[in-house]
Amino acid sequence: MDAEALLRLDRQHVWHPYGPPPGQLAAAAAARTEPGGMTRPGRMEPLVVRSASGVRLTLDDGRELVDGMSSWWAAIHGYRHPVLDAALAEQAGRMSHVMFGGLTHEPAVRLAQTLVEITPAGLEHVFLADSGSVSVEVGIKMALQYWRSLGRPAKRRLLTWRGGYHGDTFHPMSVCDPDGGMHSLWGDVLPRQVFAGVPPLSYEQSYVDELTAALKENADEVAAIIVEPLVQGAGGMRWHHPAYLRVLRELADEFGVLLIFDEIATGFGRTGRMFAADHAGVSPDIMCVGKALTGGYLTLAAALCTPAVAEGISRGDVPVLAHGPTFMGNPLACAVANASLDLLLASDWPGRVAHIEERLGAGLADAADLPGVRDVRVLGAIGVIQLDHEVALGPATAAAVNHGVWLRPFRDLIYTMPPYVTSDADLALVTGAMRAAATASRSASSQHSS
Repeated sequence: MDAEALLRLDRQHVWHPYGPPPGQLAAAAAARTEPGGMTRPGRMEPLVVRSASGVRLTLDDGRELVDGMSSWWAAIHGYRHPVLDAALAEQAGRMSHVMFGGLTHEPAVRLAQTLVEITPAGLEHVFLADSGSVSVEVGIKMALQYWRSLGRPAKRRLLTWRGGYHGDTFHPMSVCDPDGGMHSLWGDVLPRQVFAGVPPLSYEQSYVDELTAALKENADEVAAIIVEPLVQGAGGMRWHHPAYLRVLRELADEFGVLLIFDEIATGFGRTGRMFAADHAGVSPDIMCVGKALTGGYLTLAAALCTPAVAEGISRGDVPVLAHGPTFMGNPLACAVANASLDLLLASDWPGRVAHIEERLGAGLADAADLPGVRDVRVLGAIGVIQLDHEVALGPATAAAVNHGVWLRPFRDLIYTMPPYVTSDADLALVTGAMRAAATASRSASSQHSS
């Protein structure tokens, strides 16, 4: 099918993430809603990707783009990696899928063992899920069922801080930022959770006091604290002092609540440690992982918990976790996840991520001086340009594409999370494209306002 025919059918039938219904683009004035809740004019036609290899996407017209997004932060080894391709093909030759209820298999068992070994101490039980958002649902369900099983069903609320993002299914939506996030539409439907302010970059005793007061006031109703450790992703690409994670651990223990870390975006080396929790030396009671787990090949996530959480659940009238996805423990996904983790653990990933951090910092050093730029920040393999205006999505994306790079700006942010195998030359292309996107967005916004 040629690109024109494909795009025609795409417009008629395909509903893209955060996009208007198919067939209604004209009526919707080509508006598009991006992560973070902003409706953005000037929707671009999707680019048709014909193939991908290494860190490059090959478009239908032959152009190649460096993928500065790691396919929404997942493809840490790049595309068509021979080790991952071989693992997938080998497993497909044996068994592509089998139900996980009443059956088990080596890829899933081995993956669970590896996750227990590399995650923070104490997380010994692994529940495999279909996606990151579902793993958060499962983690929250674990916490709620734990307290119900212990005869305290009133402990059903969650405490978090503003600026977070945990997924698009219902309980995860309830702990996303209630005002600046994209889920305010559901404010009258979602459970009402307890929110502290956005965590500061520096350690501030006043913020510790705020967290303490919020938990003390609501401890009888709070089942768990849930946060993205160190880095808040799609809620605003902000980071905070790792000491707050230790504070949360201490508060959870003091007031008798569970602690959940959502490491879907931060896990598997993205921040310079295997998990963001490692920056603080803290172990949560429940941890959610996903995205990079399979190296971007297949959808798979996991919720891990401590034996204490599992044992508490087993005391209830329903002594099992009432959750069971059809494709739970999919052998293909587990096999490629094992290969991806083996590949990561055998490499000098800490050195590679540190080098990416240095190159992103150097490449974005002068971006702070560009008109319309509010802030520039880099942590691990994450680089961010924050604007003083909402990104003009079409012009900014076009500018990046013209520089040979695929970026996906949102809200007021132009950012990158490149694959760990990205070369210095390609990192220079990425940072150059980010600067060009910032300039194009500023120009378009100025023209619009005038």
